[in-house]
Amino acid sequence: MLLAQTNISPEFLRFWWVLIPLFFIVLFKPILRLLLGMVIVPEDRIGIVVKKFVLLGANKSLPDGRILATRGEAGIQARSLAPGIYWMMWPWQFTVTMQPFTVIPEGKVGLVLANDGHELPTGNILARKVDCDNFQDTISFLDRGGQKGRQTHILTSGTYRINTLAFTVTQAPITVIKENMLGIVTALDGQPIRRGQIAGEHVEAHNNFQDFDGFLNFGGCRGLQPQVILAGSYFINTWAIQIEEVPMTEVPIGHVGVVISYVGDDGKDVTGETFKHGNIVEKGYRGVWMEPLGPGKYPINKYTMKVELVPTTNLVLNWANARTESHNLDRNLCTITVRSKDGFPFNLDVSQIIHVPATEAPKVIARFGSMNNLVSQVLEPTIGNYFRNSAQDSDVISFLSTRKERQASAKDHIREVLEEYNVNAVDTLIGDIVPPDALMKTLTDRKIAQEEEKTYENQRMAQEKRQTLEKETAIADMQREIVKAQQNVEIAQRTADSAVKKAEGDAASLRLQVSAESEATKIRANAEAEATKARGAAEAEFTKMKAGADSERISKTGIAEAEKIMAIGKSTAEAYELQVRAMGGDNFTRFKITEEIGRGKIKIIPDLIVNGGGDGSEGTMNGLMGLQLLQMLQSRTDKEAAVDLVTPVAPAV
Repeated sequence: MLLAQTNISPEFLRFWWVLIPLFFIVLFKPILRLLLGMVIVPEDRIGIVVKKFVLLGANKSLPDGRILATRGEAGIQARSLAPGIYWMMWPWQFTVTMQPFTVIPEGKVGLVLANDGHELPTGNILARKVDCDNFQDTISFLDRGGQKGRQTHILTSGTYRINTLAFTVTQAPITVIKENMLGIVTALDGQPIRRGQIAGEHVEAHNNFQDFDGFLNFGGCRGLQPQVILAGSYFINTWAIQIEEVPMTEVPIGHVGVVISYVGDDGKDVTGETFKHGNIVEKGYRGVWMEPLGPGKYPINKYTMKVELVPTTNLVLNWANARTESHNLDRNLCTITVRSKDGFPFNLDVSQIIHVPATEAPKVIARFGSMNNLVSQVLEPTIGNYFRNSAQDSDVISFLSTRKERQASAKDHIREVLEEYNVNAVDTLIGDIVPPDALMKTLTDRKIAQEEEKTYENQRMAQEKRQTLEKETAIADMQREIVKAQQNVEIAQRTADSAVKKAEGDAASLRLQVSAESEATKIRANAEAEATKARGAAEAEFTKMKAGADSERISKTGIAEAEKIMAIGKSTAEAYELQVRAMGGDNFTRFKITEEIGRGKIKIIPDLIVNGGGDGSEGTMNGLMGLQLLQMLQSRTDKEAAVDLVTPVAPAV
């Protein structure tokens, strides 16, 4: 009846015994914890133990200033429980708290703050490192003099069993310096910087400040460090080291870098007695280094050293308002305003080319501090004053006309001045010269007048040349007529020569004809003489008496006539021979021909010139009638001359 009232099913009653093991399983750990003090620490946890009280023993309470128990005192126990099973940790005496492992991931570092330990010495801000297995052995940390506060030692990537009540771990990113950059280091702890210095001493054996305890052990000073760290990743304790990432110092091509060091010992001046404008020291000492840096990139700490760039190529500086070079050293230079001897102010642009030898660059920087100071303190006043003084010795027009000479003089003067400052003056160039507007107008008008005068002179010369050309052209045109006239004269001469030759031929023919006729006459005379002789012989006998007297008379008469003819012919021949010798054969022939032409009344020059006067057809008709009349007269004259020439001349007996 009782079972019926409780509504317990028969099946439950059948398996009730199963609840007994289940009960023991659920209550096993609490029972063991209660009865035997068993504590189980999982494999990914540590146990942080707090002891509530101490029943027996001398170490019942913690020493003054301590918060961690290392010798069984009541309180937070320095020793933590690693994964495993522990006994006799009764709950009424011990409280065990499970904490996860301390994990430092990749790219991080663990900065450790100790909650217990010895007090830091006066002046220290970081606790020095002790051997305590990376803060996993808290008892060793405290027993070996570990100091409370921020620790110099850091945790790198990994997993650690650290008592989080004894140490507080803060994660921080690792230090990364990018390419072409450098890290300027400032230490937050260490020895004080030596008096008279702005940075600490150079310390080795600290592995780029990753071992800060090594840095301190070797006498590292707090504050700015002369050393820098280059590109890379570093495990840096950011509580101990501050890093400023800055670009590397680049010395471009065509420049040198003169190093001015602010740290180091005072060095001996290496310039000698002749240079008295600053100390130039060897590398590593404080001052201007004698050896400049060549083109390249250098990890220069900008707070301990300064690199002054000095161009070693030819450098152009412009005293002009509208032009500035890329180096910007002449950005403050402007056009020079000068005043001439005659009181006119005018502007002129000047360009100065200089060269600083690489070996002289440290002296220039030691003297002036920078290239900008060289320009403002030396070049600007030197060049400006020279041209102002030069302009006062001349008027504007003379200054303009003697520009080349003044430029050469300025070059020599400025070269001498700059040699005293260890700078080479390559060349001095005068650019635009801008006279006053009124004077410029006068000069322009004068120049225009001069040019017009030259133009007029050129035009006059051109006209003279044109006249000469026209004269030569006219002469050339007349030359054709002259040549034609000369040819006509030559033709006429040749015609006359031909006529003379013809006359000579006719005369020769006439002589031959006369000779032939004379021979024929002679033959006839001989024949007649023979005939007469024969008749005379026939009649001789008849008229012997009469013939004797007549014959003797005829004989004497014939002999006399013959001697007369012979004498005449001989004298004529001798006369001809003398004339031929005196006149020449050709001239004598021409003379005889001319004599015959005159004897025969042959006309060489016409008596009448026919000219057709008038205009149009009337003039043409008159010309034709005159020409016809001339031909008729000429024909008649030719016939009379032919009759005279054909008519034989009887030889003289």
